[in-house]
Amino acid sequence: MSKDSLDVKRHSAAHILAAAVQDLFKDVKFGVGPVVENGFYYDIEFPSNISEENLPGIEKKMKEMIKKNLNFEKEEMSIKDAIEYFEKAKQNYKVELLKDLEKKGTTKLSDEELQEVGEAVDKVTVYKTGNFVDLCRGPHVDSSNKINPKAFKLTKLAGAYWRGDENNKMITRIYGVLFDTKDELNDYLELLEEAKMLDHRKLGKELDLFTFSDLVGKGLPLWTEKGATIRRELENFVIEEEIKRGYKHVVTPELAKVDLYRKSGHYPYYKDTMYPPMEIDDEELILRPMTCPHHFMLYSDKKRSYRELPMRIAELARLFRYEKSGELTGMLRVRSFCLADAHIVCMEEQAKEEIKQVIELIDYISGVLGLEKGKDYSYRLSLGDREDEKKYYKDDKAWDCAEKILRETLGEIKAPFEEAKGDAAFYGPKIDIQMKNVLGKEDTAFTIQYDFCMPERFEMTYVDKDGEEKRPIVIHRSSIGAIERTFAFLIEKYAGAFPLWLSPIQVHFVPVSEKHIVGTRELADRFKEAGIRIEIDEADETVGNKVRKAVGQKIPYIVVVGDDELSGGELKVRVRGRNDQIQTKRDEFIERLKKEIKEKK
Repeated sequence: MSKDSLDVKRHSAAHILAAAVQDLFKDVKFGVGPVVENGFYYDIEFPSNISEENLPGIEKKMKEMIKKNLNFEKEEMSIKDAIEYFEKAKQNYKVELLKDLEKKGTTKLSDEELQEVGEAVDKVTVYKTGNFVDLCRGPHVDSSNKINPKAFKLTKLAGAYWRGDENNKMITRIYGVLFDTKDELNDYLELLEEAKMLDHRKLGKELDLFTFSDLVGKGLPLWTEKGATIRRELENFVIEEEIKRGYKHVVTPELAKVDLYRKSGHYPYYKDTMYPPMEIDDEELILRPMTCPHHFMLYSDKKRSYRELPMRIAELARLFRYEKSGELTGMLRVRSFCLADAHIVCMEEQAKEEIKQVIELIDYISGVLGLEKGKDYSYRLSLGDREDEKKYYKDDKAWDCAEKILRETLGEIKAPFEEAKGDAAFYGPKIDIQMKNVLGKEDTAFTIQYDFCMPERFEMTYVDKDGEEKRPIVIHRSSIGAIERTFAFLIEKYAGAFPLWLSPIQVHFVPVSEKHIVGTRELADRFKEAGIRIEIDEADETVGNKVRKAVGQKIPYIVVVGDDELSGGELKVRVRGRNDQIQTKRDEFIERLKKEIKEKK
């Protein structure tokens, strides 16, 4: 990596941040300070609380240091000497990392921690910047003048459990962003402000779509009537479309014996993200984190013929996964979610065509949702690391075959994709559909996984045309991903102004006065009978106030009802996003709405 690269500058800025904090505050203890997307952070334990009001002062000190052209002086130490040095400096977090490195190699260290200590098992490097000495593998800029003091900014504080473990102490994380030029920084800060306005957590509260309760539990969303309406529309759309395409929709239990997940291999691989077992009637039961084993049990319930393949088993499944509290993010990352899941059991020679059909389904559903391929989402081929036998099922020949099929399939449909080594599932490679949020950050929304491992573990078979038993393969896939995560993407994409078919309220009626309320109810009933979701504002307020509230709720159509409308005259309809009104007859308007809803425009 070039010493002038942006990531190197960002990592160097993290050191300068720590150096500034050391000069400004006494008795601080330093955790880690890695590079992240668009910037950096540093985890620091302060002897007393600090607030975001402290950030300008820290930033000012950083700029002073940068202008001094401080060098980043590298020194190599044995792990033993480094431990002694940081013990003397009373930097217990650094000491803990070094002792883990000394005893365990790199097995207990996260990617962020490896940025700090490196992967050596005998020696480490430290860097001195001014009076600050940090454990770090580097690289760094030669001198602080390589960093543009006008092109960085400290953005926020957050609480962070040391090493991401809730059992550890919560310390302070200071975030910063850094670019090469002031203009790039300003452009990003403007984008950040825009993103705050579009944040699904903010809009979800304003539009009354969902909420969370500490008493219910972290990461466990509560869907309001309006949010549940959108969810129901998404679920009905997916089920209807999948059944059209030959999927068998099933329902399986939300918990199972731990033995089921031991057999599948999920329990040792994903134990840390599963909830603890419950002992009931001499059985160990666990909340399910995935549906695969349940669906395999359905398949294996009877003998299967090659004539039944491919068998596409689908479910809108409630799943439970333990996410660390610091990683919970609104609806994007929760502990209880609904996955549009499916498992396609097929012969190896059917796999490529099935994968193509899955991608076509994902593209179709994404298109209906208004998501554009290449702009809103892209493909990633996630491969296994053959050398990591603890993480990946050992069968090189099967991995070669599976990766070849996925790569060829993406090539044949001319789908642009990137490859990512080490991101596969333990049982096989996968195609990840990466969705971008309003800041351009990617999250995995849907997956297509090629599985040659589970059929072996569960002894799944089919009888071929010659009467011989053969082993199938399984394609795991999700057509719309987790409903919660897709919901969050859609809130941000549409800024809460959902297309008509998804809008929780489709037409909002405003009676001009109390004497118009009964007539408005009768008019609105005609719309309800046609399957249109309506709302009547009967509050004792001015028409202007009622209309403004409805506009703020981003309702697609608003109808003010007075004498003319109740006497059979044309309706004057305010259309979301337009300044003028349209005039239309009642029945014509109802038919227009029904057509727009049916076509999912």
